[in-house]
Amino acid sequence: MKKAALLFILVVLISIVSCGKSGGGDSSQQQQNNTTTTLHSGFAKGADVSWLTQMEAGNYKFYNSSGTQQDLLQILKDKGINSIRLRVWVNPSDGWCNKADVITKATRAKNLGMRIMIDFHYSDSWADPGKQTKPAAWASQDINALKTSVYNHTYDVLSSLANAGITPEWVQVGNETNDGMLWEDGRASKSMTNFAALVNSGYSAVKAVNNAIKVIVHISNGYDNSLFRWMFDGLKASNASYDIIGMSLYPSATNWADLDNQCLVNMNDMVSRYGKPVMIVEVGMDVNSPAACKSFLSDIISKVNSVSNNSGLGVFYWEPECYNWQNYTLGAFDNSGKPTSALDAFLVN
Repeated sequence: MKKAALLFILVVLISIVSCGKSGGGDSSQQQQNNTTTTLHSGFAKGADVSWLTQMEAGNYKFYNSSGTQQDLLQILKDKGINSIRLRVWVNPSDGWCNKADVITKATRAKNLGMRIMIDFHYSDSWADPGKQTKPAAWASQDINALKTSVYNHTYDVLSSLANAGITPEWVQVGNETNDGMLWEDGRASKSMTNFAALVNSGYSAVKAVNNAIKVIVHISNGYDNSLFRWMFDGLKASNASYDIIGMSLYPSATNWADLDNQCLVNMNDMVSRYGKPVMIVEVGMDVNSPAACKSFLSDIISKVNSVSNNSGLGVFYWEPECYNWQNYTLGAFDNSGKPTSALDAFLVN
């Protein structure tokens, strides 16, 4: 009897320890998940869908997870997306992403109750860390004329949106301006003062249209603190005006955890160092890694949400709707035109 009783006690103890390691651990993890995925009020869950009208003109269709054809914006809204980002070019050769096209897409987003970000590239085509080409109409302009052109273009587009009943919540003055914009005059490594002056021209135009719109300065590689320190130290010294620090983050399926951790450190440093909130205005990952992408998105949404004083404002996926489109492979729709599981990360409350 003593041996049996001893054996019974031993079994009970093992069961308690086992529950502590597994059941208790799962409960703790669930509590952690609930904590990290309860977003603060106003958190933007967004997507840049600037290719939408061009894809539709190419007879691309979009389907919800059940295979029913729907408007892309409705599909994204049902996936938890509440904000839409749209790029605008000055005079694109094919017309896509010009003022009229932006108004068309912004109107559709507004009609679904979505918040809107406008991303000024100040170019006729792509502006990014490797190229910041002046629009053809501005090619011969010096810095003083460029400041006027930036103001007039920004004011014109935003005034036209206002006349259509659309007030963006956020406006980017430049896209991935790691080394400034409107090269060479506005190249930051050659003249941070010139770049800051161009930022201020855009800022002034935005506020002239509506003082409530928040102005974003956006650079890529959100994990790179030294890059951000160089840029925003320079803008501070040059008296640039802006409201939000915007970041891009494009990790792989294998390095996202490390980059997310570095990005969080950088975000908190930006908030404490410059007194500005932060936002991830572009993210993406290989469409063939949807599980990893979902994990990445869940983690970066949680990390942005955790930035001190609710100063992490949101996360935007860049062109998730792309499938079989212009060789772009970092979307989040499969080859049948349905969203991958990656976008389920935005369903968080």
